[in-house]
Amino acid sequence: MAATEKLVLLHSNDMHGDFLAEKKGTMQEGGVSLLSGFIKKVREEEPNTLFAIAGDMFRGSIIDSEYKGFSTIELMNFLAPDVVTLGNHEVDYGLAHLLFLEKCARFPIVNANMYIKTNHTRLFNPYKIIEVNGLKIMFIGIITEEVLASTRSEEIIGSFVDVWDAAKQVGVIADNYRTTSIDLTVLLTHIGFDMDKKLASLLDPNWGVDLIIGGHTHTFLDEPCIVNGIPIVQVGVGTDQIGRFDIEINTVTHEMESYKWQCIPINTETCQPDPILEEVLNSYKQETDRKYMKIITNFKRTLTHPRRNMETELGNLFADLLQVDSSFDIMLYASGSIRLQELGPIVQYQDLLECLPYGGPVYMLEVNGRQLRQMMLYMLRDEALDGDGHSEFYQVSKGFKMVYNRTTHDFEEFSLNGKNIVNNQMIKIALQDYHFKNFSDFFHVPIEQVLANKKARMVITDDFSIFEELLSGMNQIDSEVEGRITIKK
Repeated sequence: MAATEKLVLLHSNDMHGDFLAEKKGTMQEGGVSLLSGFIKKVREEEPNTLFAIAGDMFRGSIIDSEYKGFSTIELMNFLAPDVVTLGNHEVDYGLAHLLFLEKCARFPIVNANMYIKTNHTRLFNPYKIIEVNGLKIMFIGIITEEVLASTRSEEIIGSFVDVWDAAKQVGVIADNYRTTSIDLTVLLTHIGFDMDKKLASLLDPNWGVDLIIGGHTHTFLDEPCIVNGIPIVQVGVGTDQIGRFDIEINTVTHEMESYKWQCIPINTETCQPDPILEEVLNSYKQETDRKYMKIITNFKRTLTHPRRNMETELGNLFADLLQVDSSFDIMLYASGSIRLQELGPIVQYQDLLECLPYGGPVYMLEVNGRQLRQMMLYMLRDEALDGDGHSEFYQVSKGFKMVYNRTTHDFEEFSLNGKNIVNNQMIKIALQDYHFKNFSDFFHVPIEQVLANKKARMVITDDFSIFEELLSGMNQIDSEVEGRITIKK
């Protein structure tokens, strides 16, 4: 083998069931058929090519939801990634179901930090060494701490929940294989861009980590972010683009000599569709179209949800719908539950399901005014407002108003139905199941303090059914940003 060898490393993250191409002008953009066409073209041009996915293949489309991820695994089998790591949405259908889906996958899934607490047995292989034309490439998978929240009811499941423990785990794996001639070490992470930077800063250079390919925060980068000498990359969300490393590896010293990275658009100008994958995809689409194409309602105009950490039109609409004829005062509806940035004006069943894929129970709790103020101050902390938009943020129902001053870090107004909320005032709030189960973490108020006020009660068994029922009986729906949540500099 020559003193240097070229490796092409393609990567995606947060595909979220973005299987179908969309027409943009004269072009088709995105979708797994075009993505497969691009990957096949590169593999034909460059024999030393690998393709990796940094988590969150699941959720975001009717095709994924209808078949509970099985359709996604089958489509990924045709896409043929060389290695995949877990994202937090891979556990949305339950851990047992994920372990079943892993058996259906014809590609390796790596994760170094999910384990069974009782005997410390790993649930997945922590790494995968792939050999390409004599080159040995090691991939190590690291998951976000959010997976712990999703599996909190499964007490035997554990995870390292911070980047310090994750960094130690990387060191253990690297130390065990220091005697093996590894030419390139890649961390496939799903912890978010900011946490990737923290993780990189904690890695000992002697461990030999060369690259971090990340996901979770849907971050678009024009160039790699270099921390502690390690390039960190991420390519947004969906299948409209793919990352590409062209790497020169010294086969004598087993080091990366140089690299070039780019984010390449996936469209009919850069690649041709894969006819085999197109046929498989269409078979799923025909089935879901027959079931989900019925029209639910129509809006007066397209309503938007441009960013999680702000009041939005769709957020106000859904929070208000759940409060209709309810027994609670305030609905705190999670911004992250709304998965589309736009909806309408015609709303089909599949549109609504893609926008709101996390239907489930809603719980009512009683908090006093002091506790509610503390909860909302934590939601509006600088870290959440300035961050990547993936901290927990809540849309609020009509009547609740907050005017928050970022200079004083306090409220100029904190009122319900036009009256100031006082510390000893008891207020009934409602939360979705996931947020109720993770109350202490998401609001920074111990759930025990809240339950001491009054026992929590399930008031809705399936919030999606409420949305479907109420919207079906409405017409020309409109919703506006009203200043329920005002953030002043």
